[in-house]
Amino acid sequence: MNKDLLNILTNSNKDIDNQRLMDYLAGKLTEQENNEIEQLLAENEFMNDAAEGLAAVKNKPQLNNLVEQINADLRKKLDQKKQRKEKRRLKEYPVVYIAIIVVLLLIILAWWVLQKLPSGH
Repeated sequence: MNKDLLNILTNSNKDIDNQRLMDYLAGKLTEQENNEIEQLLAENEFMNDAAEGLAAVKNKPQLNNLVEQINADLRKKLDQKKQRKEKRRLKEYPVVYIAIIVVLLLIILAWWVLQKLPSGH
């Protein structure tokens, strides 16, 4: 199976390998391996939901295409989110710089006013 197709559940669970999950859904595992996967799925609600969703696909040969499409969509959305975050970060910096300049000017102005005040001596 194409390695990129296995990214759908990357880092979601260290106990279930994505290839093993796909093999489980395809019925390629032994009875003992099936039992192990089912036990792990019972312990992890997210993985169980993912497995149920993938198992509900009626056209099993297209399962790989669906997984590939989901991964592509996820990558696209993550890239968009990352780009928005970068844009937001760039917009935040001018405000910080302006605030620093204003504070420095106020400090300099206060120092200047204190220097110009007549001393009480």
